[in-house]
Amino acid sequence: MKIIKPHISKLERKNYKWIYLFLLPSFIIFATFYIQPIFTVIYTSFTKWDGFNKPKFIGLENYIRLFNNAAFKGSLKNLLIWAIIATIFHVGFGVLVAFAIFKKPFGWKFTRAVFMIPNVISAAAWAMIYRFIFNDDMGMINNLVRKFNPDFHIQWFYKSPFAFIAVTLTWLFYAVIVTLIVLNDLFAIPSELFEASRVDGASNLQIVRHIQLPLCRNAIGTSIIASVTARVAMYEQIALTTAGGPGDDTMNLPIILVKSVLDLKYGYANANGVIMFILGLLVLWIINKLFRMNERVY
Repeated sequence: MKIIKPHISKLERKNYKWIYLFLLPSFIIFATFYIQPIFTVIYTSFTKWDGFNKPKFIGLENYIRLFNNAAFKGSLKNLLIWAIIATIFHVGFGVLVAFAIFKKPFGWKFTRAVFMIPNVISAAAWAMIYRFIFNDDMGMINNLVRKFNPDFHIQWFYKSPFAFIAVTLTWLFYAVIVTLIVLNDLFAIPSELFEASRVDGASNLQIVRHIQLPLCRNAIGTSIIASVTARVAMYEQIALTTAGGPGDDTMNLPIILVKSVLDLKYGYANANGVIMFILGLLVLWIINKLFRMNERVY
């Protein structure tokens, strides 16, 4: 089969220089605020640097110390568990709400608005709210349980394994971004596809499985990328509740990074930052492959 290449006229080629000219400011800003800092982080991760004196090259020493650190190993374990929870439950819940709203039941606009309100509150504010919700003396959770079990006393954020559960609940059900992304793709599906499938005798479940979910794969994949990378960079929820404890139960990479910076170990902190950067790229690559996000949907 002969592939016909599109013909580009000389005039179009001539106009390319103007396109490049308009793109130049964006490229300069991107190079200044993104590319240059990334290269600085990578370079200084191989140095001993206190942030004030000149960095001293020490090779892989920071990375060796990092991978021998029990807190770092605990962080990777926690991140893996949180990534699985985010992919299955966090994104799954957001997709489920999107499909429910798409059916436009009675009061669906009100439900969408109410679902969105808690999600506009910052992660730091939610962390402080949850400190009171899980408080043993005045918290809603423990006081509700004590209605049935008067001897129930748990310090959720300070006792293992409850701290991990409490931290997870601070973000688990706040999936409005997932819902909006998937809902946008659902509304973009041509209604003719639904009409044709019903004429062919397809049930509602078959429409969801064979039409809606496949056509929303880019939205779901994007949601998984956003959710998992948010777990890589999650800081406020942990810093304001458990600070990584008890032990290393809720330790994660940003907590290690910030503690290293406060101890003036910038090289070590940047080694941790490089690992976070690599994990983000790895998540992006894996989800792109699994969901075939570079392929056209229609």
